[in-house]
Amino acid sequence: MPVIEVLETIMLLLGGLGAFLAGMEIMSESMSRLAHGELRRMLNKTAGNRFAGVGIGAAVTMIIQSSSATTVMVVGLVNAGILTLFQATAIIMGANIGTTITAWIASLGSLDVSVFLLLFAVVGVFMKMLSKRENIKLIGDTLTGIGLVFVGLSVMSSAMDPDLHPEMMGVIKEALEVVKNPFLLLLIGVVATGIIQSSSAVTSIVVVLATSGVLIGGTGDGVYYVVIGSNIGTCVTALLSSIGAQPNARRAAIIHLLFNCFGAVIFTIFLLCWGWFGTSFQDTVLNVIFPENYQFQIAFFHTLFNVTCTILFLPFAKGFVWLANNLLRSKKGEASPEEELIAHPDERLLRNPSVGLAYLYQETGKVFAFSMDTLDKAFNAFLAKDTSVSQSINERNGEIAQMSRQEVAYLVKLSANSLVMEEEKTISSLHYVLNDIVRIGELADNVTKYTGHYVNDGLHFSSEFLEMLKEMYAKIQKLYGLSREAFEKKDFLKLREVDALEDEIDNERRRLVQAHIQRLNEGKCQPQNSSVFINLVGNLERAADHITYIAHSIEQNQ
Repeated sequence: MPVIEVLETIMLLLGGLGAFLAGMEIMSESMSRLAHGELRRMLNKTAGNRFAGVGIGAAVTMIIQSSSATTVMVVGLVNAGILTLFQATAIIMGANIGTTITAWIASLGSLDVSVFLLLFAVVGVFMKMLSKRENIKLIGDTLTGIGLVFVGLSVMSSAMDPDLHPEMMGVIKEALEVVKNPFLLLLIGVVATGIIQSSSAVTSIVVVLATSGVLIGGTGDGVYYVVIGSNIGTCVTALLSSIGAQPNARRAAIIHLLFNCFGAVIFTIFLLCWGWFGTSFQDTVLNVIFPENYQFQIAFFHTLFNVTCTILFLPFAKGFVWLANNLLRSKKGEASPEEELIAHPDERLLRNPSVGLAYLYQETGKVFAFSMDTLDKAFNAFLAKDTSVSQSINERNGEIAQMSRQEVAYLVKLSANSLVMEEEKTISSLHYVLNDIVRIGELADNVTKYTGHYVNDGLHFSSEFLEMLKEMYAKIQKLYGLSREAFEKKDFLKLREVDALEDEIDNERRRLVQAHIQRLNEGKCQPQNSSVFINLVGNLERAADHITYIAHSIEQNQ
């Protein structure tokens, strides 16, 4: 066999695979950006409905064209405490169904229509070059990705064409068809997928080989063991991504592995038992549905495997959660993501900016709550004349500053992605929000200093003044509740209530200061009280301003 023919075949095969994977990546990226907010909203709708979870997992995977990416995203969301293990289980099952679309796309490469699909790449490039509208450019990218997928399939098919490379294909066919052992074929699927990190790519290669007349494992059901193995191999990505994550995130990756392994065991036994009756599942069933069309038979089997496994295992979703919890038991004193103030910004979510941004938005709300709780503690300490909390408030401020720096660093990483305008505006607004949160913490620190003067200088404030101060702070707490609701739900109607209450607080500050000046003039108040009094009231009013700014940050996202 000429060396040049071997090199040409290898180069064509690798080049075709590269074009295929590049097309999948471009298509995934552009479709994700087109559906930017929808991915987040879909994942938020899972609640406790396992059927909704399956549908959402399938839909998200069809959009981003990668079950591995969906599972890694789910691991990240579980790590952040956004999804429960039960919700994650249903989404993972759905992701396995969603990934089957790639095999169907690959099987189209054998049809005459694939020639026209190649033109999508050219059409997509021109759409991106000539249009100024963001959505049209993204549609152009999607078409370019589809075109590249079929370019890759076409090139791989050329590499495997027995008419162009008869000797090479003869050797490949003999080598691949001689492997008959089902467990060895399973292992081939596992290893190949583990290396390429894409079950879609492995299944597509199997389809391309079938198009060229090469069936791994020869005639019969041999090729389907490879497909089953690829479903186990795809778990490697999620397992690797869960290293160093919260226990629940690692459990989500384990559930993915258990689901695919149990499915593989059932279908392997099923195919082996079918073969004992003297015929293969392919000849008896698949060849009847798609006569002599191996590409569609493989795509159909891939879909059948994942849909059947989901139907079988979905009723036992809680059982998978129980099993994962027992395989990876919680250590004593271990905090869940929900119990923690804030998880470290999860790098797994950077792949999909809209989901990563939604996660960070939620975490920012937690830091906002922590900052407000710090102000509450400082104010209550003032009323109680308690100077012992000063160190605690100072430490809390350090935590707030540290969390703010982590989130800013995460925002910078998110900004490096290709973003739509809405995401860019949200990132910009979050920078300002984090600054406001830090300022609230700093104002709480100021309040503890005034408490020190209050106690150490032997100052006295009347019960009337303290009651007025409590009334003002009660309004600040109510303002916080309205602002956080407006911020988290992006409720623009709440802004009117926020502004009205903030005006009341401003008026309250002026009323308090004027009343204090009047008491000074009447000799009812000591002059040395003025510094603490006016600064305390002023700092509380400024805290209300920052709380209001956070509510109004949602306007920057329009």
